This record gives sequence, structure tokens and C-alpha cells, in this order.
Amino acid sequence: MLTDLLPATLTGSARTEHHSARMRAIANPPNPYESQYRELLEPAGSVTLEVYEDSSREILSRNDSPDLSFRWSLNPYRGCFHACAYCYARPSHEYWGFGAGTDFDSKIMIKKNAPTLLRQTFDKSSWQGELIVFSGNTDCYQPLEAVYGLTRACLAVCADYRNPVGIITKGALILRDLDLLERLQREAWLCVYISIPFASDAVARKVEPHAPSVSKRFDVIRALANKGIRVGISLAPLIPGLNESDIPELLERAKAAGASTAFATLLRLSGSLEPVFLQRMSELFPDRVGKIVNRLREVRGGRLTQSEFFKRQLGTGTYWEIIEQLFKVAKRRAGFSDDDPDEAVPKTFRRPGGEQGCLF
Repeated sequence: MLTDLLPATLTGSARTEHHSARMRAIANPPNPYESQYRELLEPAGSVTLEVYEDSSREILSRNDSPDLSFRWSLNPYRGCFHACAYCYARPSHEYWGFGAGTDFDSKIMIKKNAPTLLRQTFDKSSWQGELIVFSGNTDCYQPLEAVYGLTRACLAVCADYRNPVGIITKGALILRDLDLLERLQREAWLCVYISIPFASDAVARKVEPHAPSVSKRFDVIRALANKGIRVGISLAPLIPGLNESDIPELLERAKAAGASTAFATLLRLSGSLEPVFLQRMSELFPDRVGKIVNRLREVRGGRLTQSEFFKRQLGTGTYWEIIEQLFKVAKRRAGFSDDDPDEAVPKTFRRPGGEQGCLF
């Protein structure tokens, strides 16, 4: 957690001052949409981007949530230009003195020392090569990655040490790194999930305004699968009243593109995400926001969200059972297995030169 990196005694304004001291504004980079990766990026919005350098001294975030399947995540960026209205990471931006709304979308922090910090972590005797998920908080392939290449540099470190990697992203920019992904697939362990919660490009453009189009994301699944890379689709979040009817089409298109696995989770509106999400839904879907709110309350037992472990990603009640059954049936009809077995992540980690050193 972000708070794990801070002294426990820091609260309120003192916490904000401490955060501010650990980051500084830097010159805005060249427009990533005019970079050599333009073909992998789509037209930018009108938001003014501000970039800050984060001087964190550790790069891995430890996950202590018992209902998540991984312990370590790596986030080269804080905040996300994709600007998804539902992003559960929005409240984390408040730890740094920013807001969870437009600040999260436009004030992006970069961890310039991420590759060096990761290498230092791998060189510690305490590190034994556990799975690292890119990214547990914000998208590691958001547009700024085209300029800074922090995700690529960190993946290269993982490849050098043969450390297992999982990736969750909406970014078509991942195709730039096919060489590293193939190497990780071959020499370590890799699984990529492409996040596609909407079947309609028009709806996705409203809710995820600066993310690649739905069509392009399916092209990414196809390109990865064609290279023999293990790839799946993430239908997250499910937003009752908005996208549950998209489930069959999304699963069919994903399977046709080469996805081998799929999962879905229910929308969570923790903390300050709730007012941000509801405001944006009111602006984007004035004729549907009432239905969305009512359906959410229906599957959350009268509330809009649930924070309890093992319940926060699932709903309750009749309507949620209908959604679960729809997902199960649609998944089977698309050709996915009913239950995706939890594949054991192999122990592939080794420090470069380790084998040579044992000869002497």
C-alpha cells in the first residue's frame, strides 16, 4: 500500500507536505501522440497534462488483501491519463495532495528510478522470485510510457532475472514490447490480461476517454496470441445497468481473437471514487444513471459499494445471480473452460551470472 511507505505519525497537512517533498514538477515531455509510437496511440483529449517526478525509494507495492491472488505489484506511474471514470485507484491520488477527479487524469507522477530500484530489489538475498503484477494500481502502458519507457525498462530487468510477470492493461503500446514479452514467456512465466469492459467503442470512449478503442484492444489480444503469449480478457468492472449485456459479445470476440482465459469483477466505489463516478455517469448517461444506481444498490444489498474482503468484488441477490449465470453460460458458449485452473507460477528466478558463479 502507498501508506506503507510513510511514517505512521504523519496525518493531515503534515502528510501532504511530506508527499510534496518527495515529488517535483518536471518539464512536460513531447506529446506522446506525436511520438514514434503514434500508430499505437489514439487522439488525445483536451486535458492539460502535468508531469511530476516521484522520488520513492521502493518500487514494489505489497498487497496484503486476502482476496487477491498476487502479493507484489509494480506501478511505474501514479495517476492515469486513460481517465477511466470507474478507476479504483483514484482515491490513492489523494495521498499525494491531489484530487481523485481530474487531478488523477492529468497530474501524473513518474517513478524515473523504477528500473534501478527493481534491480536493487532483485539483488537482495531476501527476494526469491515471486510473481510481480504490472500494474496493480494504474495502467503501466498509459500514453506517457511512449516517452519514458519505464515499463519496458522494468520488464527488461524481469527478463534478465527470469522473474515471473503478470500484466493488466488497456494499452496497445504493449505491442512495442513483444520482444521482451516473448522472452519472458520463454524463459520465465508471463500472463497478460487486456481490460475490455465495454463492447461498444462509443460507450467506451465516454467512460474511458483516453484509452485505446475497443477494436484496437481486441487487435492487441490477437497479436499477443499469435506470438504464443498467454493472454486473457478482463471484463472489469461490471457496472450493472450499463455493461452486463455486453458480456456474451465480449467473451465471443476475445475467444475468437485468441484469448485463453477470462475473468470479471463487480464495480467498487470506495472512498472518493463514489462521487467522481456518479458525477461522470450523470454527465455521460443522464438517461441511465438512475438505473445504474438502482442496479448497484440491488446487487450490493442496498448500498453502493462493499469493502469487506471476499465480498467487495462480488454482488448478492437475484440480479447478481443472473449476471453470474450469464457470464458462466456465455463463457462456455464462447469456448472457454468453465473453471480456469489456478496455474502454479514456476520458480524461474535466477540472478544473472548465478550459474557461472557456482562453478568456482
